[in-house]
Amino acid sequence: METEHQAPRSIDHLVLPVGSLDVARARLSALGFIVAADAIHPFGTENACVFFADETYLEPLAVASREDCEAAAKAGNVFVARDQAFRFRKGEGLSAIVVKSDDAFADDSRFRTQGFGAGDMLEFARLMRFPDGREINAAFKLAFAADLRGPDFFLFACQRINALPRDRGALLVHDNGVVGISRVVLVEDNPSDFQYLLELGLGQRDVTAHSFGISLVAANATVDALTPEGFTAHFGGVSSRKGRGLEGAAVVFHCRDIGVTEACLAGNAIAYQKLGARLIVAPAPGQGVLFVFEEQA
Repeated sequence: METEHQAPRSIDHLVLPVGSLDVARARLSALGFIVAADAIHPFGTENACVFFADETYLEPLAVASREDCEAAAKAGNVFVARDQAFRFRKGEGLSAIVVKSDDAFADDSRFRTQGFGAGDMLEFARLMRFPDGREINAAFKLAFAADLRGPDFFLFACQRINALPRDRGALLVHDNGVVGISRVVLVEDNPSDFQYLLELGLGQRDVTAHSFGISLVAANATVDALTPEGFTAHFGGVSSRKGRGLEGAAVVFHCRDIGVTEACLAGNAIAYQKLGARLIVAPAPGQGVLFVFEEQA
């Protein structure tokens, strides 16, 4: 597939559907993360985000109002409709990679032109509160890309109309020493089948193929799509996937000092495995995928 030349995109955040924000907050806090206040979307979902110094974040996403979500999905809200489908099939996990956008309308046009448009754009705003009392009315425009062969994963471009403040105070200082996301790991039996979707969404046509799958370097992180065997070889975990299609499997974080991270996990009675220089934490309620911690190079 031919796509116009563009610079690799930066990952903005990862969407992590969870059954309960309370459970997710407890789990993420035990892992040493500082979790922001709960926030409700105008279409029935809610989140409690974990922000990082590298300007990425995690979005644990739960259902605040089933009725509002169902109404939004029926009205064509792609974000909610895909979240509902993911919950039905998978429960918890990693459902989407979100990239930063300066022009969501252009992204929507590109996704559609290349055959990966996933539905109508979404525009919305919500109030966001910070620990120091600041409030902003955060507004967004989203454009969606997906492959019909893979129902459990999609990408979207996020354009912020009101930019979040760079200074987020205590929200960026995590007890586990994490400063950002270094890799996002997906699993698929034949990763190259989904290469074009990842190329398009990440704006990266330089794909590294290897015996365990493919890797694409975004502007601020790497996305790996591995075979189940490759995933086991790299991380020691076993994918619980059923059927074909890309599936979110792991998030790799970089830390200032892995010794600090290990002490935090041990002090909070979090079970982990040491694999080389990495610390690996298996999924648990509120944490739907493998979390991997490694020291920043």
